[in-house]
Amino acid sequence: MIRLAAFDPDAASFSALLAESQSEGHRMLLRLAENWADGSNRFTRPGEIMLGAWSGDVLVGVGGRNVEPYDPYPRAGRVRHLYVAQGARREGVGRALIAAICAGSAGHFDYLNTNAPETAFAFYERMGFVRLVSGGYATHRLLLA
Repeated sequence: MIRLAAFDPDAASFSALLAESQSEGHRMLLRLAENWADGSNRFTRPGEIMLGAWSGDVLVGVGGRNVEPYDPYPRAGRVRHLYVAQGARREGVGRALIAAICAGSAGHFDYLNTNAPETAFAFYERMGFVRLVSGGYATHRLLLA
């Protein structure tokens, strides 16, 4: 059973997930930790959330929703720092995180962008995101309105 709740990267359980993500060559959780520590992104603006996914007492995934920093449209949101531990993949953790990230987002945003690694394209497309061909700051978009 997966439990989703508000998440703080200062939690001790985050270090193992951070190390695993870096061992796979991903930098998204390192950026999350750095931005949290320096205060530049704490997911506190209207419509923003940061969630953790726990299996028992073990943190097995994280993901958040921000105001889109790269898109000038004022009602653009962004899925940020989505990562699921290797041992928890294909168990619904990513789907649960995306569902929770998207829930209630239409009150703040018209769409959510993400910049996914190519290995995650199929996942996002199964979740209803559409691939953007223009490149740049986002690979996929989910229309909310």
